Amino acid sequence: MRSLPHADPGIPDARSPLRYLWWTARAQTGPLVVGVVFAVLWWLGQALVPSALGKAVDSLTTDDSDGLVRWSAVLLGLGVVTALGGVMRHRLAVYNWLAAAYRTVQVTARQSTRLGATLPKLLSTGEVISVGNSDIAHIGNAMDILLRGVGAIVAIATVTVILITTSPQLGLIVLAGVPLMAVGVAPLLRPLHRRQHAQRDLQGDLATRASDIVAGLRVLRGIGGEQVFAERYRQESQSVRFAGVRVASVDATLEGAQLLLPGVLIAFVTWQGAHYAMDGTITIGQLVAFYGYALFLVGPLRTLTEAADKLTKGHVAARRVVRILALDPEIKGEGTATTPGGDLADEASGVTVPQGRFTALAGAVPEDAIAVADRLGHYVAADASFGGVPLADLPLPEVRRRILVAGNDARLFSGRLRDQLDVTGSATDDDLRRALRAACAEDVVEALPEGLDSHVAEAGREFSGGQQQRLRLVRALLAAPEVLILVEPTSAVDAHTEARIAERLGDARQGRTTLVCTTSPLVLGRADHVIYMRDGRVRAEGTHRSLLATHPDYTATVTRGED
Repeated sequence: MRSLPHADPGIPDARSPLRYLWWTARAQTGPLVVGVVFAVLWWLGQALVPSALGKAVDSLTTDDSDGLVRWSAVLLGLGVVTALGGVMRHRLAVYNWLAAAYRTVQVTARQSTRLGATLPKLLSTGEVISVGNSDIAHIGNAMDILLRGVGAIVAIATVTVILITTSPQLGLIVLAGVPLMAVGVAPLLRPLHRRQHAQRDLQGDLATRASDIVAGLRVLRGIGGEQVFAERYRQESQSVRFAGVRVASVDATLEGAQLLLPGVLIAFVTWQGAHYAMDGTITIGQLVAFYGYALFLVGPLRTLTEAADKLTKGHVAARRVVRILALDPEIKGEGTATTPGGDLADEASGVTVPQGRFTALAGAVPEDAIAVADRLGHYVAADASFGGVPLADLPLPEVRRRILVAGNDARLFSGRLRDQLDVTGSATDDDLRRALRAACAEDVVEALPEGLDSHVAEAGREFSGGQQQRLRLVRALLAAPEVLILVEPTSAVDAHTEARIAERLGDARQGRTTLVCTTSPLVLGRADHVIYMRDGRVRAEGTHRSLLATHPDYTATVTRGED
């Protein structure tokens, strides 16, 4: 039994969509080749049935009982071969589909991790979602159809040889009819794929719109803009529906052509074969065989049309995957310098985070504080330093290991809660207990039926916004980085809980560098050092009390203009 996904998907060839599909096929050469062999057996088992049936009919008309038994046995054997080949072909087809889909998921997920904060700047959420929702299926289908497609070609070639050997005229009719049907169907493929591509783009845009609405739903309700954006979503969803109808109209025409054209060929071959049987050119058994071949050819001919369709869709899907794989992160982290640690400094804003202290950063505009967090976390190119050494000169893995930026856009994944909180698997029960207490999340765990061993649903949807925020804080504290940067870690909790978190956070991070980006007076009042920013620059520093007494702008920021 083969296991999926593979531990190492390999290094993809992202120079072009065709090269990516070829790389995917080469990565699973063995299963593909074996699958093709079984697909050929499956098709040949069916292709030889009309011939054996015709021989049996001729034996019956000539009172050849031995021949009738012999050809009946051959029919039974062909049935066994067809059944065995069909089962094994299907198993390998499913494996190749899954292997290609998983491999695409792995390389795109790995690339997304490598791109980090660069990804949402270059691609929309909908475009990334469409890769996971549809493109991996199309790439899997492209690998799947190779098995039946190659088998269909072999079957058509075998039948053509048999027909030409039996009756050159009928064989030539079939030989000419197959490419003519392909030519008849081909004009429908281009508009179909063009409309499918347009529909996928609209679906990606719609997914982006939905993501934006969900992310800002609370704000939209606050300003009364919910209905406006809902109407925009409705209009865009209707555009997607109309695009789907346009795709369906061409797809229906294609399906009709796939039935009509082979039907015309079948009718003509049967009609011509009947004339040959009447004038004695072929036997009754051969006529039966020709009729059987005409019916059989519908399957492989439709498979060839399906192969053209799925391979084209796979090429379109591979183009989107290659687009993601071809992106380079803004921060490559190829430096080789080292640093013993020290103060963390951002030259653009003038923010300096003292080593080993609990520092709070209050921005008149919250986005300015978030931008500082991104620069200090080395998520954007900036003149930031750690212990006097530029972050750009440090290896990126070292920066990620020593400096952790925890924002509210982080997510909980499905699985055991303990595993979601202790991502390294190294925390003890005492570590978990202390982190839960510091984040005031004990009640969240106690309310679960199995505590820390309870299963978490995707995105932690069984938890409220405040509960999710506290659990994310637990996860950040358990990571125990040298420098922890928290972005609005208490924005979704009530004032009583916020006061307890503010009181306990400094003790939990005692002796280690901590920066909290917040305008909460409760948190600011517990910080060792407070930095106030306005217009992207540091305007004042000191304790919360001293800034309240000396800087009216700071007071207005942290009290929201209230006395």
